[in-house]
Amino acid sequence: MEHSIVLKPEVLGHIGFLPVTNTLLVSWIVMTILTIVSVVTTFRLRAVPSGLQNFMELIIEGGYGMVEDLAKSKAKVFFPFVFTFFLFIIMANWVGLIPGMGTITFRGQPLFRSMSSDLNMTLSLALVSAVVTHFFAIRYLGILSYLKRWVSLEMFPVFLFVGLLEIVSEFTKIISLSFRLFGNIFAGEVVLSTIAGIFAFVLPLPFYGLEIVVGFVQAAVFMMLTLVFMVLLTEKHAEH
Repeated sequence: MEHSIVLKPEVLGHIGFLPVTNTLLVSWIVMTILTIVSVVTTFRLRAVPSGLQNFMELIIEGGYGMVEDLAKSKAKVFFPFVFTFFLFIIMANWVGLIPGMGTITFRGQPLFRSMSSDLNMTLSLALVSAVVTHFFAIRYLGILSYLKRWVSLEMFPVFLFVGLLEIVSEFTKIISLSFRLFGNIFAGEVVLSTIAGIFAFVLPLPFYGLEIVVGFVQAAVFMMLTLVFMVLLTEKHAEH
């Protein structure tokens, strides 16, 4: 299957006015997998964990330790959000590597496509990250202190100009988060497709291994950048 840089995913059908794309379908599959794993893991919690419960506890405890190192006392609040980003993105990235994802067709269109190779999906994740981050900023700073981060008449017009620059930087964060994830995953998808088209066996395996690592790294980067933005934006500025 040949790939070109197409931002708009293939539409498989419609539910009412909602177009169902192949990337949206994959995101539903990922959410279903995570929900099933969560239910199965927590159905019968044991004091001495084993099997799946033990594996999931190791992942969650490791993730919480990383978040706590940066967020300190805010870790309990930030962790559920940033780690959900990590689990959702890494699962989506790895599901996109399953053989057949780009070759199975429906009505002449690929039935499945890696979720992160769709800029619409990565931009949506970045927007959710930004909205949640600013929600926490208002919660911890209060509405007046929050607004003063962007608009201040002290030392006019210096602080006002700085505030405008910070507003611009918030938009660049959204662009950076979305394009970084999209670019890396889409490029990997194109490489795998090209290699698999030339060499059907053996040779693509190292590239699959590389993409597994890339999928993990990109999920971790998205999580950690979101966490850093949350920590920075919820810190109170020193009085001038």
